[in-house]
Amino acid sequence: MHKPVLLAAGGTGGHLFPAEAVADHLQAQGHDTILVTDQRAVVRPNSPFRRPKGGVLVLGSHGVAGKGVLGKVRGVTSLLKATLQARAIVRRLQPICCVGFGGYPSVPPLLSTQLLPPFWRPPVIIHEANAVLGKANRMLARFAQLGATSFPEVAGLPVDAHVVETGMPVRPAIEALLDVPYVAPTPDGPLNLLVWGGSLGAKALTETVPLALAKLPPALRARLRVVQQIAPDAQPKAREVYAKAGIKAELHPFIHDVPGQLRQAHLVVGRAGGSSVAELALAGRPSLMVPLPVAASDEQTANAKAMMAVGAGWMMPQREMTPDHLAKTLEGLLSQPDTLAEAARRAHSFAKPHAARRLADLALAAERS
Repeated sequence: MHKPVLLAAGGTGGHLFPAEAVADHLQAQGHDTILVTDQRAVVRPNSPFRRPKGGVLVLGSHGVAGKGVLGKVRGVTSLLKATLQARAIVRRLQPICCVGFGGYPSVPPLLSTQLLPPFWRPPVIIHEANAVLGKANRMLARFAQLGATSFPEVAGLPVDAHVVETGMPVRPAIEALLDVPYVAPTPDGPLNLLVWGGSLGAKALTETVPLALAKLPPALRARLRVVQQIAPDAQPKAREVYAKAGIKAELHPFIHDVPGQLRQAHLVVGRAGGSSVAELALAGRPSLMVPLPVAASDEQTANAKAMMAVGAGWMMPQREMTPDHLAKTLEGLLSQPDTLAEAARRAHSFAKPHAARRLADLALAAERS
């Protein structure tokens, strides 16, 4: 294996997907890529890290945020052990560059570079997916050569940081939606509603959205075509609510064809994670965003506010998301196709395409600088 680019990411899709998108571009240019992550990561069989020019290394590390004194002590101990393990890996691989995508599993590999002699020390880049610097990236920003961001403004960055707005790396199939126009619903035509929940905190959407849609006027319910991401154990109850309300609904534990569903969606309801916001912008789809209230830095609220500031969508705090309030909001939005179309246009204006290629180029350039 030639000197690889080391990509470090937390185990959830919001961290892994952008790492995969960058790996795609690096491998297309002939470079090897190594993913360093933790035990939670589900690296798909078709992931670029499963190809001959890829690889996966798993470290044992745990977050240290919000776990009490004893939990923090254990977390710090685990972090130190993982950092020493990562130091040996980085020294052996001698990567071209180390790129972190957030999440605590990204800390040991990037932190370990500072334990190496200067002549063995690879350059470090952090990518921030959200409008607020995450806690892991906040730890790493002080010695990173470059901070790549998805948003024009990111709270928490050091004042002297070298920052480039690359945008959020997404899968090629998502980026292809940039050229797919939004077609507003017709007065008597179907209303395609996509409800996605993300990998964490989907319970509130699972329970509230079906009840809210059941409260819509009969004429709207008859036109609805719902595709909802929902856990298998919650599907029977939701299916019963939809059936009684006469609403056509597809329920999936995981939405595999996200590009296809975004292509036909008239409105999207879901969380406001960095990947979700980037996909909505590239697809140019209007959205009602319900930020995850337990996010470590409340970054999802900041993301939603950034979209709202350009008129690309609407935000509803989870504490306000009762079935009655959500029903009233959705009735107003679904009854105004011109409003949806304008929000779709503004969402498109927020998109920053080619982010994966841009970040891959920065990683390769970092070695030469």
